[in-house]
Amino acid sequence: MSPEIRSFRIEIAQARIDDLRQRLARTRWPAALPGARWSAGVPVDYLRELADYWRDAYDWREWEAKLNEFPQFTTEIDGQRVHFLHVRSQEPDALPLILTHSWPNTVAEFLDIIGPLTNPRAHGLDPAQAYHVVAPSLPGFAFSPFPAPADQRPWSIARVAQTWAELMSRLGYQRYGAHGNDAGALVTPQLAVIDAEHVVGSHITAGLGVPTGDPAEFAGLTAEETASLAEMAKHFTGGSGYGPYLTNRPQTLSYGFTDSPVAQLAFLVERFKEFDGWPTDAEPAEPIDRDKILTNASIYWLTETAASSSWTYYEGAAGMPIDQTAVPTGVSHGGSSALRRIAERRNSIVDWGDGRSGSHMVAMAAPASLVAGIRTFFGKIR
Repeated sequence: MSPEIRSFRIEIAQARIDDLRQRLARTRWPAALPGARWSAGVPVDYLRELADYWRDAYDWREWEAKLNEFPQFTTEIDGQRVHFLHVRSQEPDALPLILTHSWPNTVAEFLDIIGPLTNPRAHGLDPAQAYHVVAPSLPGFAFSPFPAPADQRPWSIARVAQTWAELMSRLGYQRYGAHGNDAGALVTPQLAVIDAEHVVGSHITAGLGVPTGDPAEFAGLTAEETASLAEMAKHFTGGSGYGPYLTNRPQTLSYGFTDSPVAQLAFLVERFKEFDGWPTDAEPAEPIDRDKILTNASIYWLTETAASSSWTYYEGAAGMPIDQTAVPTGVSHGGSSALRRIAERRNSIVDWGDGRSGSHMVAMAAPASLVAGIRTFFGKIR
């Protein structure tokens, strides 16, 4: 292995965990807005109960151990320390696959899919489709903190993709696939364009075919497909307005993210729920186990990266995945046929799945569905 790559283990000092619990215990709770539930923001009683569970029942050491079951490393690329999981399969013909996680999330997102991808035999799957998994932490996230003083160059999607290409080259992989969700779905097709010589396919959960407002995009669609797009648009209107705020004033929110674990938790929980098509006052059951949500919150808090993870909005790195024809594209949870028809005009779609997930964080909420989508796509092109 290259001497530039160093082994890494997550070892959080007990004093930092004790400090987190003490801060949670000292939280000053606001009054609840009369008559309002999720429509006014995260309800006080809901968050207070979750924070109490975080303080008294959640076991960080258990989840730290789960993460440390996977080989982890760091390397420096373009002045940035990059942390990554690197889990090699025992299957001789395994395809290298780089996974890029979501925002606001971490590599903990992939805990339930790494095993089936790298060791399909143990999960009752065909070993002919096995993968060497590389899962880096995005710059500014978790164990890939920004250097101090911070590099003044913005971490654009293109810069992240170039870093991933260098990482895969440094690991000796000359032919590999790429998968991503949310922020990862922005990086993945960009990586395909930048490193088309080595990327065999670009797989994302969703995001292609979303209309931009050009009337020409609706040409040839049936009335039913047009109606489905209109219904989808309702899902993306309204909401909290967090995106424009982060695009313009991320520094203001950073103080709460860095000084108050409850402020950080409230923002994170609202993002997870807002992405999932609610909150609504009906308050359906959460699609993601609360320990997984709190593992993500704990990693952000213990690495002090909740604020820097949101800088991507200010730096113009948020948005929708780019269209590309440099390599084949697969989409596992792409949605309606109307989206596929629009996407096919600007992408080489090889596989389009209409998978179902209770959450935008698909790897956490529907891991088997995502594993099936990845295997179906790469099974067609590898």
